[in-house]
Amino acid sequence: MIRYSILILVLFSIISGSCSSRKNKAEHKDIIPEKDLISILTEVHIADGLLSLPKIRYIYSKGDTLSTYIDIFKKYGYTKEQMDRTMRFYFIQRPKKLIEIYDKVLGGLSVMESRVEKEIPVMRPVEVNLWPGETYYSFPDPSGNDSAWFDIPILNTGIYTIKFTLTIYPDDQTVNPRIGAFFYHPDSTESGNRNYFSTIVFIKDGHRHTYSILKVLKGPIPVSLKGWFIDYENQPADLVKHMRIEKIALYRSPIE
Repeated sequence: MIRYSILILVLFSIISGSCSSRKNKAEHKDIIPEKDLISILTEVHIADGLLSLPKIRYIYSKGDTLSTYIDIFKKYGYTKEQMDRTMRFYFIQRPKKLIEIYDKVLGGLSVMESRVEKEIPVMRPVEVNLWPGETYYSFPDPSGNDSAWFDIPILNTGIYTIKFTLTIYPDDQTVNPRIGAFFYHPDSTESGNRNYFSTIVFIKDGHRHTYSILKVLKGPIPVSLKGWFIDYENQPADLVKHMRIEKIALYRSPIE
């Protein structure tokens, strides 16, 4: 973009001075100091970048590129004629110096870009929690409900992630506790078509652990997301379960 900006300025300068003598075109007189020229070219580049944005371009639709440049020249106390003379001088007599100035402009813009990247955090898409069920389950349950069963309708394909925090206390008596989640689609069989999530080995140490499992759903839809947060191998009547499930979330991302 800056190559384009400088090229425009050079062309404006040559066209503006096309009726002048060759001596005036190359004359080293009344040119803008290098320091100010670098600042002007830097702002010209930034202005070009801003004007490429549809909303900004709409706001300033009544103006044109040249008038924007002229406003920048005036900000530093120079006229368009002075800018014309300066660009013609460097283009005709000092082209290598113009390249050096151009490199300094690029260097300054790179520093600005690095500073902006450090100061402005990258905006990330906000994940929406689709979980419609209970926010937590506790065992033993004071209400007497001893099930962490869930059944959620799913209407879209995608990559589904179930995330939760689980605490299993050392006195818990379940054997090989694990999540038993699956996508369910009814068919001619009694149990229907079940597409299970991978299981995770849970830790029994009395501390909170965050677990995350995912499954790609390509179809058919609609289906149901069903299962138990805690499934286990032993089923005695007097089984002691001592655990807590919390911070439950269900996320969906599109299949790329």
